[in-house]
Amino acid sequence: MAVSMASQAVARGLRGASVKHLFLSKSKSLQSNPRRWLNLQEYQSKKLMQDSGVTVQRFFVAETPSAALEAARKLNAKEIVLKAQILAGGRGKGVFNSGLKGGVHLTKDPAVVGELANKMLGFNLTTKQTPKEGVKVKTVMVAEALDIARETYFAILMDRSCNGPVMVGSPQGGVDIEEVAAKTPELIFKEVIDIFEGVRDEQALRMAVNLGFKGPLERQAADQIKKLYDLFLKVDATQVEVNPLGETPEGRVVCFDAKINFDDNAEFRQKDVFAMEDMTESDPTEMEAAKYDLKYIGLDGNIACFVNGAGLAMATCDIIDLHGGKPANFLDLGGGVKENQVYQAFKLLSADPKVEAILVNIFGGIVNCAIVAKGITKACRELELKVPLVVRLEGTNVQEAKRILSESGLPIMAANDLDDAARKAVASIAKK
Repeated sequence: MAVSMASQAVARGLRGASVKHLFLSKSKSLQSNPRRWLNLQEYQSKKLMQDSGVTVQRFFVAETPSAALEAARKLNAKEIVLKAQILAGGRGKGVFNSGLKGGVHLTKDPAVVGELANKMLGFNLTTKQTPKEGVKVKTVMVAEALDIARETYFAILMDRSCNGPVMVGSPQGGVDIEEVAAKTPELIFKEVIDIFEGVRDEQALRMAVNLGFKGPLERQAADQIKKLYDLFLKVDATQVEVNPLGETPEGRVVCFDAKINFDDNAEFRQKDVFAMEDMTESDPTEMEAAKYDLKYIGLDGNIACFVNGAGLAMATCDIIDLHGGKPANFLDLGGGVKENQVYQAFKLLSADPKVEAILVNIFGGIVNCAIVAKGITKACRELELKVPLVVRLEGTNVQEAKRILSESGLPIMAANDLDDAARKAVASIAKK
């Protein structure tokens, strides 16, 4: 599932995080592993939860209309929900190029499941989070539809301010949790977890009470909370977010939806989990960047951003926007820089037809600015760079780096600081 920063913002008491920063939640710039973030389909996350004893809806997965029909019959449920499986939100309001509207459908007739699956499988589904052409649906989830009497929000995440995991919950679930935090912060509850002790019984019960569960449901919810923490540890998660964690009219506590983020540095011991990753929807440029230990995220502007560090990337994107420009991407060089990485980065950026200027913003701590400068000059010559290039370098070996750039004879615009770099990058496009 797509990565969410909502619970992280809520846990820190943040208000109204800017949308442009939320896309950076996908980046692994703060991690040392070069691998891109791990994407799991909804049914895969639910399978992990199911294997840990967490209560989820009964479900099957199908790749053909006939298999979907058979699954619907096997469920023998009063009502069935059919969900297209893609790694994007907004499926319910999406549109297929088959003409079918909606990637989520409810029905009481198993035969209808087969008919709907026939209009989903093999067709592209377009939502607010997909490319314009949509994403081809190769799998559908056929699940038992359950009525929800009440919805709550619950998450476990790693929080640096707490030096470990923290539980975050709210009795207001099934909605935008950031909005709840902004308008009614008193409805957000936190419990810091001792990494050595785990979730204590009284903590789980207190959270269940704060979520509004009453009577027998209180103990049932506490049990689900503890099992979710067991899953959190078992799969080396950095976040398990359940929205909604609901109760049914029959008196069951059920995890109706979940987003799980994983620690990429634990891949060596989570081989089965990482083997589940669906790469079919991955951006080819992001995958190519990962081969060279680069972290790339494409945006829709025309000024390429080449930086080192997620924080610097956000600042660079914001200042470009402040001066009237639009970032085309951010590409994070990371820490252990090599000359070839810089060359490959420029190769990726120059291949993007949207890019009309490149802004390099490197603040060298463990990054050697001279190595970056050598990579820049090599790339400019060998790739015959045709777009304006603005470079701002500060930090380790910066004087040597500036000498390399100035003596290269290349049309590189040096910048004194980030603000100066952004101004020059935006102006270079305006002059065209």
